[in-house]
Amino acid sequence: MTRVLTALSGGVDSSVAALLLLEAGVDVVAVFMRNGISAGNTAKKSCCSAADSRDASTVASRLGIPFFAIDYAREFAGLVNRFVEEYRRGRTPNPCVLCNQDLKFGQLFSLAESMDAGSVATGHYARVDSGRLFRAKDLNKDQSYYLFGVERSDLGRVSFPLGDMSKQEVRDRARAAGLVTADKAESMEICFVPSGDYRDLLRAQGEAGSPGLFVDEAGKVLGEHAGVQNFTVGQRKGLPAMGSPHYVRELRPAVGEVVLCTREGLLGSEARVVDVNWLVDAPGKRGIEGEVKIRARSEPIPARILPDEEGPERVQVQFSRPVSAISPGQAAVFYQGDLVLGGGWLD
Repeated sequence: MTRVLTALSGGVDSSVAALLLLEAGVDVVAVFMRNGISAGNTAKKSCCSAADSRDASTVASRLGIPFFAIDYAREFAGLVNRFVEEYRRGRTPNPCVLCNQDLKFGQLFSLAESMDAGSVATGHYARVDSGRLFRAKDLNKDQSYYLFGVERSDLGRVSFPLGDMSKQEVRDRARAAGLVTADKAESMEICFVPSGDYRDLLRAQGEAGSPGLFVDEAGKVLGEHAGVQNFTVGQRKGLPAMGSPHYVRELRPAVGEVVLCTREGLLGSEARVVDVNWLVDAPGKRGIEGEVKIRARSEPIPARILPDEEGPERVQVQFSRPVSAISPGQAAVFYQGDLVLGGGWLD
């Protein structure tokens, strides 16, 4: 019997993923990843809490599968440090991509090998077929954007049982099986930011920032701010009153400046992407046509992806139309239809 290590987060999605594997005759072993965040400070809609651990254990008991809660506090601490460092650099990080890349499909592969499990399964909405990654059937729930960092060579040993299902179908299956997670609210926040406001974490880490200036694109001083870390590209709230809507265009942490612009000033037609992980053969000098997502909830935008002279890990993206708020630190993921070509980080 095939053994699969299943990441059980205590939510309905991972619960049904385990259920479907069990019904398919798979030997399922469940693991909950502890992140070291204090149980007393964890938000109701944030994953990895003590309550989530209890729910995951209850689901495993209901399904009759082995359950392990593993301490990954040190690894999560490294993720937190990188998160804070990105804001210090004036960038907007995406820790969920790094969590999938380094923990769920990094640490768990090693754990699976130690348990003689041939693959790792999660409750992500995505599909893998013949070693290639595709968007989920339900595009409203698709999570392939967060998965581009999985190594191409590892796609043959991952499983996404929910890839062909809708959220309603998942909840219906959970109710029919009597799982306690059937009507549980979705995890909405970053698991190590229990308040939901990343600034609280920065302050707790001693990174409240230093006062600086708001300036326009010509360098004219428009006001004062409490710290560059409090802002992200495209932000509108918390800016000085100027008589018309303005947005954050650029952050300059070295000099403490937050550059403001009108909505039109946010538009850009090109982006540099670094640390690219290709899930297909890297394109040649002429590049490749596809679509690019620069945010998890944005629509893919037609673009040409051109390799950099320094190698396939760096590319230049030329969008077919101007796009708004290209944010350094966020992920840029490349598609051709439902096929995920790869992705990297906006630089």
